[in-house]
Amino acid sequence: MTGPAKITSKAEVEEFLSKYDNFLFDCDGVIWQGDVLLPHAKETLDLLRAKGKRLIFVTNNSTKSRKAYTKKFSKLGIEVTPEEIFGSAYSAAVYLKKVVKFPADKKVLVLGESGIEEELASEGIQFIGGTDPSLRRDITSEDYDAIVPDPTIGCVLSGLDLHINYLKLSMALINLQVPETLFLATNIDSTYPTHGKLFPGAGTICAPLVLASKRQPISLGKPSKAMMDCVKAKFEFDPVRTCMVGDRLDTDIRFGQDGGLGTLFVLTGVHKESDILDENADTVPQQYMTKLGDIFELLN
Repeated sequence: MTGPAKITSKAEVEEFLSKYDNFLFDCDGVIWQGDVLLPHAKETLDLLRAKGKRLIFVTNNSTKSRKAYTKKFSKLGIEVTPEEIFGSAYSAAVYLKKVVKFPADKKVLVLGESGIEEELASEGIQFIGGTDPSLRRDITSEDYDAIVPDPTIGCVLSGLDLHINYLKLSMALINLQVPETLFLATNIDSTYPTHGKLFPGAGTICAPLVLASKRQPISLGKPSKAMMDCVKAKFEFDPVRTCMVGDRLDTDIRFGQDGGLGTLFVLTGVHKESDILDENADTVPQQYMTKLGDIFELLN
């Protein structure tokens, strides 16, 4: 197997850019780390826009809505529109509304943060749980009697919940014991990379439910086909002329490969150069570079 090609010269950048009209970007580990903008990432995005390239930001972070993400970009000096952002929370909302055609009289039980709630609300979908402060407490003996399947709940949606507890998991499990209740996950990432470290990801929130319910959720984040189908339906791009840029092999690069896109890997996030050069690697990108900002730097 031929290894991925490292882009290190102006000519190689120019050849790379000539192949694509659309670029899908992961965010944390590619454009920023935590709240710190990576070197010349902004200049690279500006350069791509100036060349007429279409930019789409695809993230598995469900804690922020598209609106909240635009504010983060703006804070870092990058102007984007909510329409250019496709997060896993929005993906789940679109899946429920457009694909499942979720009944208007049903509710979604949310394990997650405000990003999920905002995106469900934007699609007119009712929900309970989520950031409800009354659920941020220990379970009581009364709860064991009170928690029963709720006939108004048609779906349990699990995302990254920074206030997860036994009470929330119990409510979710009892409702998942109803076979007709949908089981969705914004994503099933094992870790959440931020501030240069790896923290528990959204997959660790739904893992207890998978074990206890013996059910597998439909994942609406990278690298799932469900998310790619939603992205392709919204943006209507030619996969051959589209490149996925990411820092994680098992989500970003696999997402691009499975969707028939080109792939560019950067070394500023989860996986390193040794991972992609390993002859036993399951997923390797077509090309890679040290950082996204190299595009700007090599052209200037």
